[in-house]
Amino acid sequence: MKQYRGIRTGDGTTVTVNGQPLNPRHDLRNHSPNGFEWGYSGSGPAQLALAILADHLGDNARAQALYQDFKSAVVAGFQGDEWRLNNQQVETALSMICRPPVPHSM
Repeated sequence: MKQYRGIRTGDGTTVTVNGQPLNPRHDLRNHSPNGFEWGYSGSGPAQLALAILADHLGDNARAQALYQDFKSAVVAGFQGDEWRLNNQQVETALSMICRPPVPHSM
């Protein structure tokens, strides 16, 4: 099981996957050359969402299609200076993001 972990210190942020640095995937989109962030909807959280999904999905096109919604649903909600996320939690979030809207009855 993959484990994503973010830590914020006075020196900046570090994000790992299974203890190894998470590739920021600037090759796909360069939202934040200064690194990852979380807890709001900005460029650092967008880069983090893209990097997590690219790593998790192994599908760059799908990651690029979903990362803004993932940022809003998950990354913007991370609170504090440390968080953890496993691959099952990523899948659960993706299932909610990709679920078709329920039609309204009239």
